[in-house]
Parts: sequence; structure tokens; C-alpha cells
Amino acid sequence: MTYGNQTPNLQRMATRILSLTSSSSGCERNWSTFEGVFQSGNANAEKVVLSNMSLALDRIFKDVEEPFVFSSYHRAIREPFDYYMFGQNYIRPLIDFKNSYVGNISLFYEMEKKLQQGHNIVFMSNHQTEADPAAISLLLEATHPYIAENITYVAGDRVITDPLCKPFSMGRNLLCVYSKKHMHDVPELAEMKKRANTRSLKDMALLLRGGSKIIWIAPSGGRDRPDPITKEWYPAPFDASSVDNMRRLTGRAGVPGHIYPLAMLCYNIMPPPSQVEKEVGERRVISFHGIGLSVAPEISFNEIAAVCGDAEEAKVAYAHAMYDSVMEQYKVIKRAIHCKEGLKASVPTISLSQPWK
Repeated sequence: MTYGNQTPNLQRMATRILSLTSSSSGCERNWSTFEGVFQSGNANAEKVVLSNMSLALDRIFKDVEEPFVFSSYHRAIREPFDYYMFGQNYIRPLIDFKNSYVGNISLFYEMEKKLQQGHNIVFMSNHQTEADPAAISLLLEATHPYIAENITYVAGDRVITDPLCKPFSMGRNLLCVYSKKHMHDVPELAEMKKRANTRSLKDMALLLRGGSKIIWIAPSGGRDRPDPITKEWYPAPFDASSVDNMRRLTGRAGVPGHIYPLAMLCYNIMPPPSQVEKEVGERRVISFHGIGLSVAPEISFNEIAAVCGDAEEAKVAYAHAMYDSVMEQYKVIKRAIHCKEGLKASVPTISLSQPWK
């Protein structure tokens, strides 16, 4: 199987990668890894693929030979090898920037000012692909490089154990946790996972006390999945306890904190399996497509709690308010990208732009 005028070198590299992933983790990087770049129409697609895949192969082999172990709080490795830019450059060719959008870019300028004042910023977001961190950074790097490079992601254990994910995860700031969805996959490991999550919560509390931190968390506990009947993609519901835990950690930090609902639409470039899988090593299908990101004003818990009967009701109502905001933004982004409305999809509360132009 070939795409365009691929050289034998590219074919051999594909074979090596498939051989590596099947032998080391049971994973399969299929040919659409390459096809996604060729779909872009980039005249230098073959050169881009050869460069990115040779570098990826080198990093994967290196980790197989000398496995990297993540701590509960991992700082992005930028030297002597820049894993952050490695991830950026790998995902960049898959994004159709002509059909990508950012909602409410002005709020990111507001956040920068708050960070300079020592405040913390928290994003309550939906989660769609393993490439979410790169997608966020690529849409913000032209106007807000500091935010793009300094977000700390609350990440599930799979992105730090799958050999294909690890080199990309090494380039991000991560707070490593075990998802509730996989907590009891291996019953005898459940207690260990709980203790590890407790350590990560302590690390997060320490980070927030220092101020000027940006934390991204997906309170759904995993990636969005398509509806089994309609096949439509929408943000997965937020877990009220996860939202409340993050809110309380932010509020107890001793410095001002601001929680913003963030919406992402990027599943086309690297959709997850339709069902949650227990085994590490899922099949990756990669495509060239437009993506979107939008943020809405922070939501006040105190205002919601004031009209609720008790603390439990307020906790649930706050999570619903966060989720509803993400859904509203998501629908606008979806109209812009999938319905081809572009910037005209903007509404009074969600202004779309393409700040890289």
C-alpha cells in the first residue's frame, strides 16, 4: 500500500515502526499515520513524514532500551532533547489551520494578566484525543506561547505507560493519576493506584500554593466517545466529585484561583476506540482535519451555591454549569468546522477567530 510517490525508505520505516509496536506493546500504528500528512496536500509531505517518523522511531527505541519512569508530577523535558517541540512538530502537519478556530481569544489575554499577578488558572475541559495537549498548544502558540508551554495536564496512566505515547508525554507537564474507569481493571493493583492518586493530589496542592500555575483537567475521567447509535461526538458528562475536588484544591491554595470551562473538538485527527479498552496498545488512526478550542468566562461557585439547598446540590449544580458551558462552546465549534460555517458560527457569547493568521 502506498500514498503518492513514497520512497522505499518510507516503506521500510513504516515496517520498522509496525514491527516495533507489535513486539513491544501489542499496539498497531497503521498506514493512516502517514496518510494523514499526505491528505494535507503538502508538497513536502514525504520529507515531513520521514523526518517526524525517524525522530519518533529513535525516541521510541531509546525508551524501549532505557525505559523512562514518570514521577507523580512530571516536568516537561526540554533539553538536551526538546520533547515538547518534538510533539508539536509531529502533530502540526495533521492540523488544517484554514479550518481551525479559537473561541474567545480575549479571555486568554485576561488569563495572562492574572498569571502575572500570581493567580492560578484551571481549565475544566472535555478530552478527545491523546494529542489534546499538542492541539491546545498549536492553536495558542502564535498569540499565547507562555500558556501553550506551561499548562500542566492531569493525565491518566496510559499516556505514561504505552511505548508509543511516552515520548510525547515526556514533553508535557503532567500530574499523573489513575482514572476511575481503570481503577479496578486489575483488582490487586487498586490500592496501589489509590495511593498514587493521593500523592498526585498532594503534588497538585503544592503546585497551586506556589501560584501562577495553569492546570488542565478532564472531569469526565477519559476521552469523549461517539454515541453508539447516532455516531455523533459530544463531550462526555463531567463527574461532579472530580469538579468539586479541583474547585476545593484551587480555593485552598492561599492565592486567587480562576476556573474556566474549556471546549475542544479535535477527535478527527486521532479518534480513540469507540469503546473503553482495558489493554494498553490501542490502534491509532490519524487524519488531516480542522480542530477547535474555546474558553468561556469563569463560573462562580458561590453564586450557584447561594440558590441551592445544600452543599451536595451545589456541587452537582456547579458541575452541570461547567459542562453546559463546554457543550455550548462545543456546538459552536462543531458548526464552524463540520458544518463549514467558519467564523459565521460565532454567537454573542462565543467569538471565533484564527489568531495565527
